[in-house]
Amino acid sequence: MYAVIETGGKQYRVEVGTELEVELLDAEPGKTVTLDRVLLVADGDEAAIGRPLVGDASVSAEVVRRDRGPKLISFKYRPKARTRVKKGHRQELTVLRISDITLNGKSAAKVAAKAESDAKTERQRLEEAASVQAAKDAELAAKLAAPKATTKEPAKKPTAKADTKADTKPAAKAATKPAAKAATKAAPKKATTKAKAADADASEAKAAPKKSTPKRATKKDE
Repeated sequence: MYAVIETGGKQYRVEVGTELEVELLDAEPGKTVTLDRVLLVADGDEAAIGRPLVGDASVSAEVVRRDRGPKLISFKYRPKARTRVKKGHRQELTVLRISDITLNGKSAAKVAAKAESDAKTERQRLEEAASVQAAKDAELAAKLAAPKATTKEPAKKPTAKADTKADTKPAAKAATKPAAKAATKAAPKKATTKAKAADADASEAKAAPKKSTPKRATKKDE
């Protein structure tokens, strides 16, 4: 909510908490003054426009301090008359802080206070939720960082059946393997000896001399 007020022949747009400098008012610092000349009051989409003033509307302000404006130089000159007039001026001002704007019994200060309290509670709720989440994250990180305790299971004793099976199987395998190897090795040797004997017989048959047959007597020999 904001309002447009008139004081000292000037118009100002003010809200709750606004500080402004106005023409000197007859009020001591620390006191509260009420500005009745309200030209406009707006609250969201609703606006009350005065003709020229808004009825049942007022602006309350707290006097903060009295001050003086910047120095203004006034110089008056008349040519060919040797007239030179130089003056300085600092306007007396009153600094106000707007404390409340009311329209038809509705106070802008109360609305602002409620909104601020709601925002504060929401902020506190979010902070508490964030702190709880941070604590949970820290606890989880500590659990993950801690080394896991390794528990070794006791070795199971082998049973008698397993021992007998283990003893019989290697023995049977060892017995069958050498016999098979010996059989395979002996078979080629027998084949080679038979082949050698056959070759020897053939060579002997070739080497044996042929029997000479007696020649028949011819007539010349007789």
